[in-house]
Amino acid sequence: MKTNNKRIHEIIRVNQAGEFGAKRIYEGQLAVFPEDKTIKEMAKQEQKHLKKFNKLMVKNKVRPTALSPIWSIGGFFLGASTALMGRNAAMACTVAVEEVIEEHYSKQEKQLKKIGKKTELIKIIKKFKNDEIEHKKTALKNKAEETQGYTLLTLGIKNITKLAITISKKI
Repeated sequence: MKTNNKRIHEIIRVNQAGEFGAKRIYEGQLAVFPEDKTIKEMAKQEQKHLKKFNKLMVKNKVRPTALSPIWSIGGFFLGASTALMGRNAAMACTVAVEEVIEEHYSKQEKQLKKIGKKTELIKIIKKFKNDEIEHKKTALKNKAEETQGYTLLTLGIKNITKLAITISKKI
């Protein structure tokens, strides 16, 4: 069984990797839609999330994932490619990623409460989860579900996101 410290390190590492990936997804979308205020606002929040997890990594002496270069390229590609399919598809990408992250953050909250430590981390995760839920709602309001092939597209993106989470925990 994992020690509490290892679990905390894993949580911080995977969340930092995820926020880095989200930042890159929005950068890819903004390469296609540079003046889109909705995407810019969500990107700004993800940048704040990333800064916070970067600070937590330093404070807790957590090593980053070795896969950051892949997540950088992959995130940008995912953002740009869905944006090239149209703004609705860019929004569908946001819905898919945020649904996975909402579930991911909920599991982490439960894990941290179970071990009874790191209340600061629980508060951060709870706040960021609420931000991610708002991103999902925003994307749905912005016609994400009108994307041709919405179900298939979001299923694929969800699976990619889940795989990235699983890998980033360890590597």
